[in-house]
Amino acid sequence: MDEIIRDGLAALGVAASEEQVRTMAGYGQMLLRANETTNLTAIRDPAAAARLHFLDSAALLTVADFSGNRAVADVGSGAGFPGVPLRILCPDIKLTCLDSVGKKMDFVRESCAALGLEDVQCIWGRAEEQPQLRERFNIVTSRAVAELHLLAELCLPLVKVGGLFLAMKNPDCGEEAARGDFAVRTLGGRIREIRRYEVPGADVTHAVVVVEKIKPTPEQYPRRWAQIKKKPLVG
Repeated sequence: MDEIIRDGLAALGVAASEEQVRTMAGYGQMLLRANETTNLTAIRDPAAAARLHFLDSAALLTVADFSGNRAVADVGSGAGFPGVPLRILCPDIKLTCLDSVGKKMDFVRESCAALGLEDVQCIWGRAEEQPQLRERFNIVTSRAVAELHLLAELCLPLVKVGGLFLAMKNPDCGEEAARGDFAVRTLGGRIREIRRYEVPGADVTHAVVVVEKIKPTPEQYPRRWAQIKKKPLVG
C-alpha cells in the first residue's frame, strides 16, 4: 500500500513526506482490519483501497488550496474519506468529520488517536442538525452522499462566506450540477467549475463540483432531512 500511495501522489503532483505516506498506509491497514468485523467500506482489497480511497481523496489538493485552511469539514465522512487523507497531507488543517453512522465515527476517532493525528473532531449525527457549526468552515467536502440539489442544503450552511464546498462526483455530473444550480444559488453559493481528474493506477475518472460561498445562507436553511427530500430546492 505504501508504494501505491507514494507513486500515486507523485503522479498527482501532490507532495508528501515518507512519514505522511506511512501514516496513510497505516490508516489503510487499520481500516482493512476493522472492516473484517465491522462493515465500514465495500472496498476490501489493499491496492484498491489505496487508489480509490486515499488517492481519490488526495486529488482534492489539485482542485483547491488547502494550505492555511484551518477549518475543514467532511460531511458524510464514512470511514474518513476524503477528510483524513487531507488532514495527513495538510497538518495545519483542523478537521471535523460528520456522519450519521456511529460505528464509522468511532473508527475514525480511534484510528486518528492511535496515529497521533490531532485536531480531528468526529461528530455522530446529521449535518443539518448541527447549528453550532453554521458558517464555521473554510472548506467543506463531501463524497457521493446525495445529489447536488439535496447535498447543497446539508453542506453550504456550514461554509463561511468566501469559502468552498467541494462535492465529489462521477465524471458525467453535468446534468446533476445543472439540476443543483437553483439550490446552490438559493443557499448563497455559486458553481464555479466542474473539475475532472484521473485516479492514478485505477483507470477511473472522477469529478469535483466546486461551489463558492458568495453570501450567507438564509436563516430558514437547512431544513430537516425529511423536508429536504420531500420539497427539494429545484427551480
